[in-house]
Amino acid sequence: MSAESPFHNVGQGGLLSAEAVLRRAAGRLAQHFTGIVSPETTERIVFESYAALKRTAHVETHLATVAERFAADRLTALAQSKGLVAKPVPEVLYVCVGNSGRSQMAAALTRHLAGDRVHVRSAGSQPAEQILPTVLTALDELGIPMDQEFPKPLTDDVVRAADAVITMGCGDACPVYPGKRYLDWQLADPADLDLAGVRDVRDEIRGRVEDLVAELVPAQPVL
Repeated sequence: MSAESPFHNVGQGGLLSAEAVLRRAAGRLAQHFTGIVSPETTERIVFESYAALKRTAHVETHLATVAERFAADRLTALAQSKGLVAKPVPEVLYVCVGNSGRSQMAAALTRHLAGDRVHVRSAGSQPAEQILPTVLTALDELGIPMDQEFPKPLTDDVVRAADAVITMGCGDACPVYPGKRYLDWQLADPADLDLAGVRDVRDEIRGRVEDLVAELVPAQPVL
């Protein structure tokens, strides 16, 4: 696999091709998932993740690093779906079209409200280049940073690993598997709204997330 843009290896003061960087990433992940996922599968998912992100990535400077994070999450989901890695808390997947607005807000609010009681992922059926600036502003107003988040394509492994799948305007793009809870939240698309409108969507999502979290992890009674 070749790449149009090289990546700096600061330690050596030179340039490595994207392929070399990705092979190193695959080696690290293969070691982490030893006995769980084969090295061949690990490498395939790393390169697939990079290729998928490269098609829509807004900034390529750190794309290999982002691809490694994306691949690590996909490998974890794959292992979870096969019962090779435990799921200590419910897994929730939010899906919209661009993974730049509604699903990102829902995922961020779930992390904010549920903490480590729920593990959350998000994805897009047609991922955008970047998260919408108005969405970043609306979440920043609640003290929720999004500097580590990025639009991600929907993959089969994360759907299989989820206990609850919440779709938002992406139609039939999400595959359906038995034994999972599917919900469709009808919400306005932040891409069509000004900041005031995005705030309204954010607040509506917050209410829905609060209800969902209460169902997935009911509060323990006080003794």
